[in-house]
Amino acid sequence: MIKITYDDFDINAMISQARTSKMGAMVTFLGTVRDDGIDLLQFEVYEEVAISELETIRGEAFEKFGIESVDVIHRIGELPVGENILLIIVGAGHRKEAFDACEYILERIKESVPIWKKEIGDSGDRWIPEKAYNS
Repeated sequence: MIKITYDDFDINAMISQARTSKMGAMVTFLGTVRDDGIDLLQFEVYEEVAISELETIRGEAFEKFGIESVDVIHRIGELPVGENILLIIVGAGHRKEAFDACEYILERIKESVPIWKKEIGDSGDRWIPEKAYNS
């Protein structure tokens, strides 16, 4: 599943849905809004292109790492400190493939998916440059 949403997600439900008997490993990455002296992060997206790029990245991960499944959910909108931003779930027969694929997917998202974030806090608003995007 590839999804961009304003809504929060149930991490345990997503893991349960992704699990199959062929998997010896599942690796998850959960990005959250950290307290860096901000009140919230605002995420904006070029959704059509972002979904297409996420699907491309998913396909690349299958080709490169021989994995069983990939799920990616990215939230948009205004998210206060502590909120979930990004969930990546990778299932594979073995842990190395799952870890490597999850890291690959995360780095590719930061490189090429058109999702931008703005820090909002007492000291003002600041757009984070696209290449410096870190969920």
